[in-house]
Amino acid sequence: QVQLAESGGGLVQPGGSLRLSCAASGSIFNIYGMGWYRQAPGKQRELVAAITSGGSTNYADSVKGRFTISRDNAKNTVYLQMNSLKPEDTAVYYCYVLATTLLWGQGTQVTVSS
Repeated sequence: QVQLAESGGGLVQPGGSLRLSCAASGSIFNIYGMGWYRQAPGKQRELVAAITSGGSTNYADSVKGRFTISRDNAKNTVYLQMNSLKPEDTAVYYCYVLATTLLWGQGTQVTVSS
């Protein structure tokens, strides 16, 4: 059974950086895309960044120029480098993998506060 393991969340001051990782374990084939959503309290889950198997990327307007998504196909791992963090980036971040099925990570809390 394939599982996604997220890591890298935590508490950071405004202007700081964090790097999230999401590794897929188990047998997984034909990954079409990977990415990250986030959900802040009282708000809907929103797409933060996505990357296709070919390396094409897509970002929410609110994070363009600050966040960078990347992937290691050999390790079935997707990363989210988050720089210049703002309090409004505070949320639970969920990774996903789109293969023959859609898989979700358990979520990792990111809190940006002084």
